[in-house]
Amino acid sequence: MGQNQDSNERGAEQTVEQQRAIQREQEQKDAGQSGKGGASQGGGAVQTGAREHPEPPLPAQHLEKPGNEKDLILAPQFQAPAYKGSGKLEGLSAIITGGDSGIGRAVSVLFAREGADVAVVYLDEHEDARETQRCVEAEGKRCLLIAGDVKDAGFCRDAVSQTVQAFGKLDVLVNNAAFQEHASTLEDITDERFDETMRTNVYGYFHMARAALGHLKEGGAIINTGSVTGLSGNAELLDYSTTKGAIHAFTMSLAANLAKKGIRVNAVAPGPVWTPLNPADKPAEKVKSFGSKTALGRPAQPEELSPAYVFLASAACSSYITGIVLPVTGSPGS
Repeated sequence: MGQNQDSNERGAEQTVEQQRAIQREQEQKDAGQSGKGGASQGGGAVQTGAREHPEPPLPAQHLEKPGNEKDLILAPQFQAPAYKGSGKLEGLSAIITGGDSGIGRAVSVLFAREGADVAVVYLDEHEDARETQRCVEAEGKRCLLIAGDVKDAGFCRDAVSQTVQAFGKLDVLVNNAAFQEHASTLEDITDERFDETMRTNVYGYFHMARAALGHLKEGGAIINTGSVTGLSGNAELLDYSTTKGAIHAFTMSLAANLAKKGIRVNAVAPGPVWTPLNPADKPAEKVKSFGSKTALGRPAQPEELSPAYVFLASAACSSYITGIVLPVTGSPGS
């Protein structure tokens, strides 16, 4: 296992360098377009949650990829203190890719609160992953950390094997890892960048689902993270939106394929969510108005998404639901 772990970590490091090179290339192009089309600051945000959530203007901050939650000036709200567990996932075992931060961290915490042991798969954000582990263990459940790159099919098989070895089984897979980098024009997207986005966001989901299927049994569930961009597109996220539309189609198709086996497959399509993903993409000035164009006038916090994943993972809540893409977008009609 040690040799595999070393190989997985080397592959993750190479991916991080590749993603940062893509980011630097786009930042150079942005610098040549500075001053064009400044973003509005929004305003009039609506508070609908159990506690108050931050609203624009947000901190004007830009992160180096892949983006660490520990580096965010404004920490995302992920603990969902008003959410009371009731054993909806008692005794289950789950894998959550991209579980070190953002939506993945929030889902990890609520899965543990509902009784599941959690394997957190992540690229190389080790400090973020250890904080997620600490939070899961504080809920009284086990947390396994597995670092590597989901573009690598061998790593995905290894991650599933480690999870089954540690927990004895696998009941739920949450595909959540993602790569995103904006582009003003289609010409800005190189073959290498398109490949990175497609292989992370689509191939990674495919590799993990295929690896998990040998262990998921009747009653098991796969939950994919889609996006509002996969429902309505986004002018500056051409490749990312393409992958999210593919994930939605993959979700519906796999649900039909696995229905006879009693394995449910669904997706959650978030709108703008305050996680490291967007400050590691957008220029700092644009981050200030992030989420302001939704009907609620603000981005979601991760804890506002995680209950949807619990709902779709729990047979007590959604045993008759498969093949849906559940929008959690902050706007009607998205």
